[in-house]
Formats: sequence, C-alpha cells, structure tokens
Amino acid sequence: METEGAAVRSIYYGRIGSKVTEKLLEMFGRDGSFLLRDSETVPGAYCLCVRKAPFVHTYRLERDGGGWYLQDLRGRLLRFGTVESLINHYRSHPTCHQGVAPLSIPLDRAMVPSNWIQGLVYMEMNGGSSQSGQ
Repeated sequence: METEGAAVRSIYYGRIGSKVTEKLLEMFGRDGSFLLRDSETVPGAYCLCVRKAPFVHTYRLERDGGGWYLQDLRGRLLRFGTVESLINHYRSHPTCHQGVAPLSIPLDRAMVPSNWIQGLVYMEMNGGSSQSGQ
C-alpha cells in the first residue's frame, strides 16, 4: 500500500472485517461511498467496498504479472499498474461497467473517529459483545 498515492492511502482501512465495513459505510457514508480494506480470505488482495443501499457491494482486487484487476460481470479482466489507477478508471467510467456499483464518494479515514473504528473491531473480534472476566 505504501507505493500507492495519498488518495488510496486515505481510504485504506487495513484489516477490518466485513461487518465493520458495513457499519462504517452505513454510519458515515451514503450511496456511492467506498473504501478499501484487506481481503479476509486472500493474502495480498484487497476488497473495494461500495455502499449502494440497501447493500454494501464488495469487489476483490488482486494482482498478477499484468497488474491489479477486479473481475467485472462480463468476464473480462482489466489490469492496472496501481490500485489508484484501477479505482480512478471505475470512478470515471461508471456506465461502462455494468454490475459494478458506482464509486462516487471516497470514505476518507479522517472522516471517521479512530476510537469508533477500534470499538467496532474489538466487538467484531469478541463475537459482538464484551465478555468480562475472560
């Protein structure tokens, strides 16, 4: 992630789970809000998560020898040298990619209180409730 520009680093939330992502986008976003997080299942991959009420759509970004890509629903792979160029492409061509929710509003980490994220991550790791004495 350190090779990416400031725009991508500002929307990168690291190792947060899907439940925390949904809450973040519900509380601080609106339709078209998006963020980037680590994939929970594929090491080295990212998830681009986009709010399009009533859902949060998640697209996995992976890298191979040709660059970063996400698979759109037509089965074609578009590859990009950076995650930022991939996101910029999908932001600037929303009608060309049916099946991909429009990316319009980056959910900058600076807009979300850090203690709010830490509290959600703690609850997610502990099954949704605090358990004292353990």
